[in-house]
Order: sequence, then structure tokens, then C-alpha cells
Amino acid sequence: MNHYQWIWRYARAYKSKSLLALLFVFLNALLIIVNPLLAGELIDKVIDGGQDNLLVPILALMIGITLFRTTIRYSYQMLFERIGQNTLFVLRQDMYRKLQELDFDFFNHTRVGDIMARMTGDTDAIRHFVSWVTYNILESILWFVMAVAVMGTIHLPLMLALVAVTPIIFILTQKMSQKAFPLFFQIRESFSRLNSMVEENIGGNRIVKAFAREDHEIEKFTKHNEDFKRRNLDSASVSRTYLPWLDGFAGTLNAIALVLGGLYVIRGEMSMGDLVAFNGFLWMLNMPMRMSGWLINDVQRFSAACVKIRDMLDTEARIPVTAVQEHQRIKGTVTFDDVSFAFSDDPGTDILSHVSFTVGPGQTLGILGETGSGKTTLVNLVGRFYDPTSGTVLIDGKNAKDYPVRQLRENIAMVMQDVFLFSDTIEDNIAFGNPQVDRSYIQQMARIADADGFITSMPQGYATIIGERGVGLSGGQKQRISLARALAKDPAILILDDTTSAVDMETESKIQQELLGLTENKTTFIIAHRISSVRDADLILMMEKGQVVEQGTHAELLAKRGKYYDVYCKQLGLTGGETNGTQYV
Repeated sequence: MNHYQWIWRYARAYKSKSLLALLFVFLNALLIIVNPLLAGELIDKVIDGGQDNLLVPILALMIGITLFRTTIRYSYQMLFERIGQNTLFVLRQDMYRKLQELDFDFFNHTRVGDIMARMTGDTDAIRHFVSWVTYNILESILWFVMAVAVMGTIHLPLMLALVAVTPIIFILTQKMSQKAFPLFFQIRESFSRLNSMVEENIGGNRIVKAFAREDHEIEKFTKHNEDFKRRNLDSASVSRTYLPWLDGFAGTLNAIALVLGGLYVIRGEMSMGDLVAFNGFLWMLNMPMRMSGWLINDVQRFSAACVKIRDMLDTEARIPVTAVQEHQRIKGTVTFDDVSFAFSDDPGTDILSHVSFTVGPGQTLGILGETGSGKTTLVNLVGRFYDPTSGTVLIDGKNAKDYPVRQLRENIAMVMQDVFLFSDTIEDNIAFGNPQVDRSYIQQMARIADADGFITSMPQGYATIIGERGVGLSGGQKQRISLARALAKDPAILILDDTTSAVDMETESKIQQELLGLTENKTTFIIAHRISSVRDADLILMMEKGQVVEQGTHAELLAKRGKYYDVYCKQLGLTGGETNGTQYV
């Protein structure tokens, strides 16, 4: 399916408007040929023929046709714009829906700036094609064909002399098209990189200022900006090479018409009125030729945009998410049976290797390990953000792959390591996973997360609007709101990924005490760096380089005097613990 067939799938929902717009384009083209013919009649019959009584009717007819044609053209321009905007609306809906369906693997390998370029610049190039380029191409073809046909009836030799120039223009436009497409694709890629760099800088502006690296970031931006400018100048260079020739050959039409037409009039082979009418049609040949270069550029922009958008829409999620009719509650028993995992772009490197354990409702699993040991990846397999490379993850004795993804995730709540809060009220952030809950329930969850105190002290309390990504809140405050959000969902499986790393020991202890009563029927995963966060867990996994090197209860692991014991001694400042130099902070 080519790009034109593909975009028509979106536009055909507005078929009636499209047909009406096309009808108006044809009607406009037919009306255009009337006035030059009337001008010829005005010369031959009124000025040369002395039929003065025809002057007013002919002028009135010309004015009326011009007004009517202007109305018709305005109408189809508005229709095409509506079709373009409606097409763009549906396309953006499909793109955003696709973004929601795609899994972690896509976002791991796609720049945010690239996605934003597709959602903005690329979609606008498509809108421009549907709303403007389409009818301009159609107009140009109709004008050219009709002008040639009518001019041939007026004086065939002169028409053939003018048409003889068009093959040269056709060859030039073909060459321009071939050179333009790769350049527009490069411009689009450069714009994507520029977008990504700016987005990253805005998101990390506090880090930039903290390290006084503004000059470095400006230099980075300058390089990307320079590249974008150079790509556009390359495109402009192609236009500079071909457009003057296109304009020049189009301009020769006037010279040919005046010289040859004048000779034919002198010889008596044409009337003066015929020459005036002929000249009246020249712009209908001239304009399409002049427009061809610009339209070719716009078509190539459209093609480059379609490549990127269709590529995203055709991307299949490794773990497809489908809607579910029944929302079944799971119990929450989680079993890892010899599970290994490697990312798709590096299948030879295991992030997890032969992990096995079982944890059930009412139990807590603690996970400790150095940075990069695979702790977060492990819990991501529970929610099927990834699937194991080998082995099986079982939920209530059933392969996690056999659950509809949405049903499984509705029973799981995660407090992720990278806390994200929406630019919304605190109340709506907490209720994000369970919008039906009332204010009292939200406050209860906030109290358990030790967030109610600082929330109620804010000027608007729970109605306070959080800045983008939680700006204005401390790390600990964001973590506690995020915890309240997870608790408000009332999941069967609760995953806490380093949830209390930004709070003090006293607050952490208070939160743990509050959680005891709430999680007695839930399966709880706690990823932590501090042993105090997991010491009361029913099972603790000690991970290193993707493997579980030790597992057991706090007492059992201390008795082994292995890695867990070493970390315990370090964190409590005890002597006598044999350490191996590994850092767990």
C-alpha cells in the first residue's frame, strides 16, 4: 500500500465532503476558461466590431463569473481544510493509542524527541498535504489540460509551440524529486535529534544548573541546531538549483506567445481577440509549471513523514495489551520457575539468570542487591512489562502469559524507582489507579503513606495542583504520594521499588508499621538498599549480577554469614563482618 492509499483510509470517512470538494474544483476549472474567451469576444466584437451594446452584458458576465468562481474556490479550500484537520485528528488518535499499546521495549529504543517529531511535525506535513497540496495538484493538472485543450481550438500551431517546452520542465521536476526525498528525510531525522536534546535539557535543567554546565549544554544545542540548519540549506540548495530553471522555462511561454502570436496576427492567421484570449490562458500553463517545484517539495515532505508515522503504527508490541470484559481478582501467589531474561537487543547478556522462588498472599518478599543486579527487572516480569527469555513466571499457578495483560496489571500496583507524578491535583494523582474512590479513602491511604500531614498543610490541600513531574515537592514527598497512589488501587500484588529511599529512618519505620495491617492479604515485593526495609520480610533474595546468591529469612541469612551478613555489618557499622568490597548504597 502506497502512502496515498494509506492516508485515504483516514480521509475516506469524509467521502461526501471530499466528493463535494472535488466537484467544486472541477467546476472552478470550467469557469476559469470562460473569462479569457469573453475577453477575446470583447476585443473582436465590441472594440473591433463596434457592437457597443455587448459591452455591458459581457463585463457583467465576467464580473459575475469571477465572483461565483471566487465563492466556489473559497468553499472547496475550506472543505479540504476541514478534511485535513479531521484526518489529522483521527491519525493522532491512532498514534496515541498505539503509544499506549507499545511496551517497554519500544520506549527503550526510541527517543522522546523522535516520538514528539512524529506527533507534531510529521502529522502537520500530512495535514498540509491533505488540506493544501492535494487540491493544488488537482488544480494544476486541470488548468493545464483545459488550457491546452481550449488553446488548441483557438490556434493549434501556437499551442503546440508552447507545449513543446513542457517536457523539459517535466524532466527537471523528476530530477528535483529524486534529490529532494533523501534530504527531507535527513531534515526530519535532524529535527528529531534536536527535539530529543531540548527535551532532555528541559527535564534535567536542575542538574545543568547544579553543575554549572549551561555553556556545555548551549554548545551541544548549537551543534544540533547547526546540523538542522545545514540539512535545510542542503534542501534549499536543491531548490536553488532547479526552481530558477523551472521558473525560467515557464516564463518563456509569455515570450513565445507574444512573438509567434504577434506574427500570426500580422499575417492575418489570428484575430487580435484570439491572441488576447490566448494570452488569458497563459497563466493556466505558467502557474502549474511554476508550482511544480514547490508541490514536489511538499509531496516529498509528506512521503518522509509517512515513512516515520507508518513505521510506528506498524510496530507490534512484543506483549500486546487488549481490552478485557471481565475484571477478575487474582489471589497473588507468584512463582519464578528457573527464570532467565535478556533484552532483545543484547540476547547474549542475561540480566536475570535461573531465578526461582515462591511468595504468596499475606507474605512479603524483600529483594536486596547492588545497583544493576536485576532487582527492578525481576519485578517488571511480574507485571509482564517483559517476558522471560526462559523459565516461567506463574501467577496463582498459571503462566503469566496466559492472563490478559490488562487484567493482570489491574491486580498489580507498582511504586517505581523513578517516581512520576502528573500535572494534576494531589487527589487525582492518588486516585489515578482507582478513580472511583472517595476523598475519605484517599486521605486514609495518604495517612498510611505518611503523606496526609504535608498535604493538608498546603494552601489547597488535596486540591493542590502538582507541577510537571512533581516539581516543587521533595523526593520524599513524591515517594509518599506515589505510595498512596499504589495503595489506593487496592491491588492483590504490591510492588515497592526502593519506595522509602528518600525518607528518613523514622518516617520509613512509621510507614512500615502502617503497611502491616493493609498488606496482610496482599503479596508484597519490597526492593531496597537498606536492610531495615526488608528485615521483617517472609523471604529475602540477595541478588548479584542477575543471580540469587542467597535467599531466606533475615535470621537465616545472618546465620549463613554470607553476603547478606556482610551488608548487615556494614550498614550497622559492626566489626567482624567479612566484606568483599561490594557497594550496596
